[in-house]
Amino acid sequence: MSSPERALLNLLTDIALSFDGAILGLTLAVSAVGSALKYASTNAALKKIKDAPEVSISDLRSLLPASEDKSETNDNRKSNDQRIVVVRGVVKPKISGDEGYKNNNVLISPETGDKALIIQRTQTYVYSGWKRLFQSTGHRFMLERSLRKHGADFTRTVPFVIVGKDQQSNSSFVAVNMDGSRQPLPLTTVYNRLQPINSSFLQAFLYPDYPVGLLDIEKILPPGKDITAVGIYSFNNGVPEIKSCQDLPYFLSEMTKDKMIEDLMEQTNFIFLGSVILGIVSVGILSYAAVRYWSCERSDLVLDLGNVSI
Repeated sequence: MSSPERALLNLLTDIALSFDGAILGLTLAVSAVGSALKYASTNAALKKIKDAPEVSISDLRSLLPASEDKSETNDNRKSNDQRIVVVRGVVKPKISGDEGYKNNNVLISPETGDKALIIQRTQTYVYSGWKRLFQSTGHRFMLERSLRKHGADFTRTVPFVIVGKDQQSNSSFVAVNMDGSRQPLPLTTVYNRLQPINSSFLQAFLYPDYPVGLLDIEKILPPGKDITAVGIYSFNNGVPEIKSCQDLPYFLSEMTKDKMIEDLMEQTNFIFLGSVILGIVSVGILSYAAVRYWSCERSDLVLDLGNVSI
């Protein structure tokens, strides 16, 4: 075992034995409870995706009652049971007006000129500085580059739909409602550039962290990309649409339904194992702290009784 590893082990041992391990035991117990709650939510999401029917775009309308049409209000639609479905198809811009307008209903990447339905631009300042690390490498200190710190992040989107891969037209589609969606998007990186920032020697000497570059990244969702949408399916003014379900970790994804299930099963198994380990360790540490505390109390009580008898 190397010196840094031995020092870290000694530090963890000292922390575990401090305050009879009660603080560490309670901390691990809280972490175990948090892991158990995370396991419950992930397992519930897994069950919802398993139970969700995987339907082709052309068969979506058969899932909802015929009475749910454009004459219904939003309040009436909310009273219906929310049906989660899984559909896979190709994303295309939503057509408005005449057919010739479709080529204009897309975004254009300012850096590459690619057509896009979603453009996400992230500008990140990269900081660097001299910091002494507690890990020694031959009596030399390393130059540590700190983690990237975000500067700005913005997203632009246009209305788009999902159509079947074998469809020649947009006659049968489902509109994508992005309102309230917080899940990761299946975007493609088209631009990635690090622009150096000139810094003076005085700035580098006085400040522990100083900007050395601006990382500019642009990601897009191009038309024609195959994606899977899993979410709440409904009619909006007679138009079938799908929106995100906040209880699910996915909304739009390149993964198929089977891949989503496999991914969630791995997560649930990992979280369950972690929560069990945390629970066992916390119980062990708290039990040790309780036994040690009781032993100390008994020793003090015996000494007090001995002093009284004398």
